[in-house]
Amino acid sequence: MLKRISSKELRVGMYLHELCGSWMQHPFWRSKFEIKDKEAIRSILDSHIEEVVIDTDKGLDVEVPQPKVAAQPAPPPSPPSKPAAQNLTETSMKVELEQAGKIVSKAKDAISSMFHEVRMGKTMDATEAVAMVEEISASVMRNPGALISLARLKTKDDYTYMHSVAVCALMVSLAKQLGLDAETSRQAGVAGLLHDVGKMAIPSKILDKPGKLTDAEFAIIQGHPMAGYNMLREAKGAPEVALDVARHHHEKIDGSGYPDKLANGNISQLARMSAVCDVYDAITSNRPYKNGWDPSESLTRMASWKGHFDEHIFQAFVKSVGIYPVGSLVRLESGRLAVVMEQSKKSLTMPKVKIFYSTKTKLHVKLEILDLSRVPCNDKIVAREDPAVWKFANFNDLWATAID
Repeated sequence: MLKRISSKELRVGMYLHELCGSWMQHPFWRSKFEIKDKEAIRSILDSHIEEVVIDTDKGLDVEVPQPKVAAQPAPPPSPPSKPAAQNLTETSMKVELEQAGKIVSKAKDAISSMFHEVRMGKTMDATEAVAMVEEISASVMRNPGALISLARLKTKDDYTYMHSVAVCALMVSLAKQLGLDAETSRQAGVAGLLHDVGKMAIPSKILDKPGKLTDAEFAIIQGHPMAGYNMLREAKGAPEVALDVARHHHEKIDGSGYPDKLANGNISQLARMSAVCDVYDAITSNRPYKNGWDPSESLTRMASWKGHFDEHIFQAFVKSVGIYPVGSLVRLESGRLAVVMEQSKKSLTMPKVKIFYSTKTKLHVKLEILDLSRVPCNDKIVAREDPAVWKFANFNDLWATAID
């Protein structure tokens, strides 16, 4: 039986069914588990979660009913609540970066723990992913550039987990651009978060190999979509769209993808969306065997891959991230170099940029934020630059941090 009780009534041996608060408020990556020590109770109390739901069929009941907060049946299970309306107000990059950083950090740890349990052979509880998607979606709605950009910053050790967070955010942003309804957008985020779970079936020595894969090793890698599909088929609460995306995110419009060589309309809309989001994040991220490409250059290369992506979805994706995505290095007409900080609603070619270098003096200049869409503005982008050529130290810090 499910009961809603005060957090102060918790005791070791109870089975926690739900924490009544935001996923970001509590220190746990999951909300359903047995309370095995007093430290877990202390963490819940310190997080200011006032009420929880326990399952008395799986653990202990309240020891003595409290007169002030009487144990009562929990309401019937309902879909996760949407983020509060005030949390969906659009914010600037400067304001959203701090919150997005917290969400990315916690989501990375959560997906890491979830995937680790899968690697250990445990059955996944996919419902645990929904709370993560709610927080990621809320940040994307407030300012998509912040979280999407931070999720690009990966190390070789956390690539798979951060990639999952990034694809989730990109799927939500693309769903918004395509005008999909709230429920479909939420499912797109869940599918993006879980699309690569099949990689947990790949030996680490192959998955993390720094050099070129052999044909045999690549064949093993190509098995991860089916592995993910089978894992999610056995998982608790995995939506059908997540199974579809896990299996088909490497399919191509011309039928040359894998594992089923589907083509055109035989590939679902969310799978076609995931193909774009998956590739974009992969090629813009640093990997053990190569550095990521510049975001703007990546879009140019992807546009040239005929038969790979659904053209309508790809064009919507470009609109969602911008012709010059956040983190792109650009040259201005004035001869200064800048990094793209934020997109403009007025024009895809006139984003907000952070100026930091002069090609005329060959010296760094005082950091300056310039909104190229604002009138009057006497500067404009004239070319895309390759950060690898310039070899600026700590280049990522330029666009991952804001200035007043």
